[in-house]
Amino acid sequence: MNIQAPEGSLGGKYANMMQVTHTPEEFVLDFISAFPPGGELISRLIVSPRHMKRILGVLAQNVQNYETTHGSIQEASEPKLLK
Repeated sequence: MNIQAPEGSLGGKYANMMQVTHTPEEFVLDFISAFPPGGELISRLIVSPRHMKRILGVLAQNVQNYETTHGSIQEASEPKLLK
């Protein structure tokens, strides 16, 4: 598949927090850059439940590959929510 990237989109965006919500029809993933005293929504992805299941599988496999190469990832503590 030939995927085209819009001009300026390959630089990426930094997010240090993610919020997930869902309805029966879709999952909503909000990626947030959170620095006191506030935060900013960086990107929102909306996907079907079936696609979310595939995403979970790919993420799990890639974390396993990373840990095989670089060692175990220590789980981070949950961040405090911004007020």
